[in-house]
Amino acid sequence: MDDGWFGVPARVRDWAIALGAAALLLGTGLSGDSPGRDSDLLGYTLLAVGGLALVARRRAPTAVLAVTALCAVGYLAAGFEVLSVPYLIAVYGAVRAGYRTLTAAASVSVLVMLHLTALVFHDGPAREALAQARHVLEVAWLIAAFAAGEALRQAEQRADEAERTREATAQRRADEERLNIARELHDSLTHQISIIKVQSEVAVHVARRRGEHVPEALLAIQEAGREATRELRATLEALRDDDATSPRGLDHIAELVEQTSRAGLETTLMIEGQRADVPAAVGRTAYRIVQESLTNVARHACAATASVRIDYRSGSLAIRVDDDGKATPDTVATPGLGLLGMRERVTALGGRLRAQPRSEHGFTVQAELPVERIS
Repeated sequence: MDDGWFGVPARVRDWAIALGAAALLLGTGLSGDSPGRDSDLLGYTLLAVGGLALVARRRAPTAVLAVTALCAVGYLAAGFEVLSVPYLIAVYGAVRAGYRTLTAAASVSVLVMLHLTALVFHDGPAREALAQARHVLEVAWLIAAFAAGEALRQAEQRADEAERTREATAQRRADEERLNIARELHDSLTHQISIIKVQSEVAVHVARRRGEHVPEALLAIQEAGREATRELRATLEALRDDDATSPRGLDHIAELVEQTSRAGLETTLMIEGQRADVPAAVGRTAYRIVQESLTNVARHACAATASVRIDYRSGSLAIRVDDDGKATPDTVATPGLGLLGMRERVTALGGRLRAQPRSEHGFTVQAELPVERIS
């Protein structure tokens, strides 16, 4: 969520914030009582550096957090009583970037250092009261900066998740619509065209056996039936194949398992049998079965672990995905769109699919796909 300020580029915004913070600190330091010591130059330098460091807050939020913290302690020791606005902005940026624990620990350390610095470097009987007042004010501002960064971080996460969900839902609906069209074509046109093709071929065969002249129109019908069958088969394959532009197959399953593990579901992959080349359609279907199964486990099963097993067999490829989720043998499995889509893919390849609760607890998805060339 970097868009803002009516389309102003992020780099320009960062420079504007950095220069503004530096100017604010220098202006506050110059308008106050001059420390009157040789440390004036060092103090003004630290004020400027603390503000200008914010220009790198997006690229290196933790480094900026450290620099602004040191500058805050430094110019307080030099005698400049100013609120460390750059450090507050750095806290906001680091929390927004996800460094919550590190930022909290750093802020506690900075508060302690500022408190001790105020006690050590300020003379007079009021120094303890001054240090206490600074401590309360800084805690309040730090909490506000931390809360603002965390609120925006969560808002960005929700927005990203909503966008991913919309894309996944749209893709799923498109897949289901494509499969519905393929099923309707298969159930209606395939049957009718097959009847025309068979009857024309029978008529040609009978005519030739009787030694009769085969009309050109009948031969044309026979050839048209054959061509229509080939075209329809190609159309059905194209409708069932949603990976033409971005093919995913068996070689990508390991990456899929790793991504699932990083997302919080401990997932293992086991490959058995002698690896062999399989048709591209079989590889894509195997990948989609594993992908859909792991997605369902992560979303609905309340599982801690899952396992994927790929078994290269003689004449077939077996896929099995198990989880230790909440399903029991008494659980009634209601097939969703994902399961229906898997079944469509497996059936189209002449394979078998079984999805049901395991004997103890959890769920299992098993598929067996033939690897011979599909005619």
